Amino acid sequence: MIEFTFWDIVRNLLLAARWTVLLSLAAFVGGGVVGMVVLFFRIAKNKWARRLASGYIALFQGTPLLMQLFLMFFGLPMLGLRIEPWTAAALGLTFFASAYLAEIWRGGVDALPRGQWDAGASLGLHYLQELRLIILPQAFSITRAPTVGFLVQLIKSTALTSIIGFEELVRTSNAINNATFEPFTVYGLVALIFFVMCFPLTQYARSLERQAATN
Repeated sequence: MIEFTFWDIVRNLLLAARWTVLLSLAAFVGGGVVGMVVLFFRIAKNKWARRLASGYIALFQGTPLLMQLFLMFFGLPMLGLRIEPWTAAALGLTFFASAYLAEIWRGGVDALPRGQWDAGASLGLHYLQELRLIILPQAFSITRAPTVGFLVQLIKSTALTSIIGFEELVRTSNAINNATFEPFTVYGLVALIFFVMCFPLTQYARSLERQAATN
C-alpha cells in the first residue's frame, strides 16, 4: 500500500477533474455544432432529410453510451483508424450530445406558433433567414433550461470514459483507491467534486425554468 495523505488524494483528484471539465466542454461544444446540423435536417422540408435526422437521433438515443464508446475505441482501429482514448471519448460524447441537443432544440422550434414562420415570409425572408433571425433565437430561448440540464447529464456521463482508458476523474480515483485502499475517502471526494460541478448548473437550470414560467 502506498502512503497518500488526504491532501495528496485531493490534489490528484482535482488535477484529474480538469480533464473531466475539458472533456465535458469539448463534447458540449462539439455536440452543439453537430446537433445544429442534425436540427437543420430534422426540421427540413425534405422528408428524406427529416427521416435521416430522425434515424440518427434514434440510433444515439436508443443505444447505451458505453456501447458507443466501445465502438469508437475498439471498432475504429479494426477499420485501420488508430484512435487514442481522448479522441474516442470526445467523439463518442460529441455524437451522443448532438442527438439529444438536436431533439431538445427541435422541441423549441415546434413550440413556436406557425405565425412566426408566416411573419418571416411576409417580410420577404427566405428559409435560412427565417431560421437565423426569427425561429432559432426564440427556440434557443425556450430551451435554455433543458440545454443546461443536459450539460449536467453530460458531465456525469464522462465517468464512463474511464472504461476505455481515458484518465479522467473516475479512472484516477480507481488508481488512487487501488494504491491506498481508502474507498470511502476517495470515492466520497469524487462524489463531492461531481456535486460541486453539477449543482450550480442544476440550480441555474431551475432558475431558467422559473424565468420561462413567469414570462
